[in-house]
Amino acid sequence: MEGLEIIFVIFLLVYILSYNKTIDFKRFMVDNNKIFKLLKEDNYEFLVYSKYGENADVDVLFQKRITNALIVAVIFMALFMGKFSALNFVLVIVVFYGMYKLPYMQLNSFYKAHLHQIDLMLPYYLKGLEILIQHYTVPVALARSINDAPSVFKPGLKRMIERINSGDSTVDPYMEFASTYPVRDSMRMMRLLYRLGIGSQERKQDRLMMFSRSVSSLQNKAREVKYKERLEKMEGKTMTMLVCTGAGVMVILLIAMINMFGSV
Repeated sequence: MEGLEIIFVIFLLVYILSYNKTIDFKRFMVDNNKIFKLLKEDNYEFLVYSKYGENADVDVLFQKRITNALIVAVIFMALFMGKFSALNFVLVIVVFYGMYKLPYMQLNSFYKAHLHQIDLMLPYYLKGLEILIQHYTVPVALARSINDAPSVFKPGLKRMIERINSGDSTVDPYMEFASTYPVRDSMRMMRLLYRLGIGSQERKQDRLMMFSRSVSSLQNKAREVKYKERLEKMEGKTMTMLVCTGAGVMVILLIAMINMFGSV
């Protein structure tokens, strides 16, 4: 019980000091912003926007990660009060790092779990982009497509457009987008999109036809997957209904048999 009492006292003390502004976690984060930013993962901002949308405040969520990890580390350190050692210090560092990494791992797991949904959305986004490319250059079409694009694509699109507008005329911005969304044929489609943006107007028409055929093929595959999933879902519901019905009939028959033998 002694350990629990220490934790309760620390929680109460931290709350009082924070409430009285004696400890200002926000100010602490601002003062050490450069140090903490070194801990931020390269794709953290993208993962936050992918889960919470463009209106999410990345800095607030990141500050919350650091604050929660520090509080847990301090509480863990307090448990070793009076018998602190180098090993215990290492354990505190491990606890801090684990608590700090946990929200990032959760965001990453959420993103990977939704890759299948992204795979089904990509062909329909590319179809809208194809229509825009008929009237604009590829970079302009990409910029104009952002507003109507699924929210999960917007961080990757903005990053790609920023690199293109900064003067990167290589295929790298397109490949970075494909790596960000590693779904079916994303690499091939981004290469086709890059080639569509270079060359003469005559070549553009030929490449646009190739791009259009590839998009249509992807849409057909997406429809087939959706139809198959819907069919499997219906089959699963039908099987569940049959099993429940069969089990119900068996229970009724069993009760009838018991009643029949009981009346003999």
